[in-house]
Amino acid sequence: MAYTLCTIYTILFFTSFSICSARDTITLDNPIHDSGGEPLVSAQKRFELGFFTPNGSSKHGRYVGIWYYKSSPRVIVWIANRNNSASKTTGAFTIAEDGDLQVQEDNNKLWSANRGGSISFNRTVKLLDSGNLVLIEGQAGLERIIWQSFDNPTDTFLPGMKMTAKMNLTSWKSQADPAPGNFTFLQDQDRRNQYIIENRASPHWKSGLSGKFFHSDNNIYGNNSHVICPAISSLLSNYTSGTRRTTYQNKPFDTHGQVDHYGMRLVMDLDGHIKFFTRDNDTASASWSMTCMEPRDNCSLFNACGNFGSCNIEETRMCKCLDGFEPKELNNWNSGLYSEGCTRNSIICGKGDHFILLKIMGVEAPGGLLTDIESADKCKEECLDRCECQAYSFEGTEMSHTKAYSYETTATCWIWSEELNNIRESKDGSSEARDLYVRVGSSDIVAHPNPEGSSYKKKQFGPIFLMIIATLMIIATLAVIACCFIYYLIRRKLAEGQVIRERNRENTAFRLYDSERCVKDLMESGQFREEDKKGIDVPFFDLKSILAATDYFAETKKLGQGGFGPVYKGSFLGGQEIAIKRLSSGSGQGLDEFKNEVVLIAKLQHRNLVRLLGYCIEGDEKMLLYEYMPNKSLDSFLFDRTLCVLLNWKIRFDIILGIARGLLYLHQDSRLRIIHRDLKTSNVLLDEEMNPKISDFGLARIFGGKQTEATTTRVVGTYGYMSPEYALDGFFSVKSDAFSFGVVVLEIISGKRNTGFHQSEHALSLLGYAWKLWKEGKALDLMDQTLRETCNAEEFLRCVNVGLLCVQEDPSDRPTMSNVVFLLGSETATLPYPKQPAYVVRRSLSSTASSSNTKPERSIELTATIDEGR
Repeated sequence: MAYTLCTIYTILFFTSFSICSARDTITLDNPIHDSGGEPLVSAQKRFELGFFTPNGSSKHGRYVGIWYYKSSPRVIVWIANRNNSASKTTGAFTIAEDGDLQVQEDNNKLWSANRGGSISFNRTVKLLDSGNLVLIEGQAGLERIIWQSFDNPTDTFLPGMKMTAKMNLTSWKSQADPAPGNFTFLQDQDRRNQYIIENRASPHWKSGLSGKFFHSDNNIYGNNSHVICPAISSLLSNYTSGTRRTTYQNKPFDTHGQVDHYGMRLVMDLDGHIKFFTRDNDTASASWSMTCMEPRDNCSLFNACGNFGSCNIEETRMCKCLDGFEPKELNNWNSGLYSEGCTRNSIICGKGDHFILLKIMGVEAPGGLLTDIESADKCKEECLDRCECQAYSFEGTEMSHTKAYSYETTATCWIWSEELNNIRESKDGSSEARDLYVRVGSSDIVAHPNPEGSSYKKKQFGPIFLMIIATLMIIATLAVIACCFIYYLIRRKLAEGQVIRERNRENTAFRLYDSERCVKDLMESGQFREEDKKGIDVPFFDLKSILAATDYFAETKKLGQGGFGPVYKGSFLGGQEIAIKRLSSGSGQGLDEFKNEVVLIAKLQHRNLVRLLGYCIEGDEKMLLYEYMPNKSLDSFLFDRTLCVLLNWKIRFDIILGIARGLLYLHQDSRLRIIHRDLKTSNVLLDEEMNPKISDFGLARIFGGKQTEATTTRVVGTYGYMSPEYALDGFFSVKSDAFSFGVVVLEIISGKRNTGFHQSEHALSLLGYAWKLWKEGKALDLMDQTLRETCNAEEFLRCVNVGLLCVQEDPSDRPTMSNVVFLLGSETATLPYPKQPAYVVRRSLSSTASSSNTKPERSIELTATIDEGR
């Protein structure tokens, strides 16, 4: 009896388990229904398939898709009916009567795999752990795949797919609409092992055009790994060159038949970038990180600067014409973004033509390759003999014979017969730069100390010819005088035309201020005059274009509010995203701060400083245009108990180092010595890779020459970050910024605001609390609780030490930023023992205050009487 009961319970247990477990298969009689239906789940719970609505909105209807199991938000990797959504929740994903796989709504076909008409009804649909959805036909053991989603992707490439000539990845139309968008990623049909991104059938980016110029195998593109992000290249080549199994297997295989990791994907994003994502583990809660993307920058775009235009992403205006060339479309060219290219000033086709030397990192492939040329001079002669030759490059390479210790020299001459494009300039001193000689007409060269053909034979003339020679000399003299007069008239006309062109370009082309004195004079002037625009290194934008980019300052475009005024997100034609800071009429800041920032930050170029892209002054409107920072400011992560978990120890330590390097550049390495005067966590912005960028230079001041300190009767800054000598006496120096940096460091590692911290037992500020723990040997207790698992204790204690050194009361005791960078980056340096910091005991708070309070920052302005003004 007991044995029988046990058997019954066992059967019931496994029966209930079978009923409750999720299925991974669709049969003819068991489809997936939108209303009340359970999704398909792969065997190892890696992927699931079902009906969904993008972004949780009903605007774009219902779709059948595949996403990572229990990912939140859903990470969609494939969509069936992306062109035709269901309008209601009555849809079904089913095997039709003719054996075809379809998405239906009220018996209407919304999508089909087009594999119907089979006389056999023995078909099933299975979701594999690789993310592949397969339509299988046949009896057990003789099954074959007749259709699979891996051959019909949407915008995502997964491990196990095979990139073929017929396959492409097409972006979504928008974040909420999965219909095919503007950008498509596919193989380049004209070039082997290369890829292309098209924007509505026009080239947007091509691999192999901005990478390594030459390669040891005399391939102009070099190895594919040199010209496309290695992670993307590896994912595509591993499966494109291999043989994927076509028989049914319920597990993901790589090219060698081994089980592959699925925590990676390649996505054609709607912003025109192909992006490679990975995640640390296979859990549903693991977050995705973007490892790399193409195009990497604007210079990587296809023919970004047009024919005979060179691109340099380090320059304010990234495009420029080569010497001897001029822009075809002047207005587009001055924007520094894209252009119609350049054209020669004269015709080439003669032995008198000359060549300009260009140091480059990349260029479009040449039209010819000659290997029987022994020298650069012969290569040059070969180019001069061909009227169609636009440029040449010569390279001699020594090659060794293994084990024989002998060498031979090979030489290669490249000839360009088409107009040069995709030219990318070399960075200064780059070892990978190559010499490119571009052909120009002889009239384009102003002077030649040793022009070809300048020698001539002296001839002796007898007395009989003296009169003829004298007559010829007189005629020649008159001809020279006439030519000079004509030349003067032409030059005068050209000068008048140049004045007109300068007026037309006034809004976009500016001359550089060539001295520190000019910058200070402009910043200290009492008004912003029209002629002052010529002293600014960034473009002027008209109000009309900004209104269009922000939908007339729509509330949905608003990113936040600062002391300067509101900040909006803008999008210009071409997809460039920017942040627009608009001076509010009620702002405590005014013309001085605006001039200070627009003139000053334009002179600064560093990876840890936010980049100013332009400005606008029109009527009462004053606006600054910055590069867009998708992760906003540091304080939005640091003091949010949900988002702070994204800041692990490595990210926080890298942020601290980045801020230190940015301040070091301001204090020491920039051509203008800058004191920021308002460093705080809200003025540190984070890019998409969480790199810190110091912003808001409205209160910054320039020091001239060797000056390192100054005083002011107008004290401005933010409560909690100002050094005592500055707040009380108006005395500021590089050590004032060091104090603010120390406060920021302690906030980053503790996760607590200095202005909101309260330790009730001793009425201590955050600085005082850190000092107390340091003296007691309990500095690790200052650590943010979210860092317990990822923190490096040695680095943490080093940061506490450096932070306390920076907030010492006496400025002379604080380290310079060069010392700070050294102390933070060295594992062997001996750090000094800090003295007691300033502001150890905070002013009394109400009895309701607690350490959990998050008191907002208060920007203040003090006069000589120390009154709060803002």
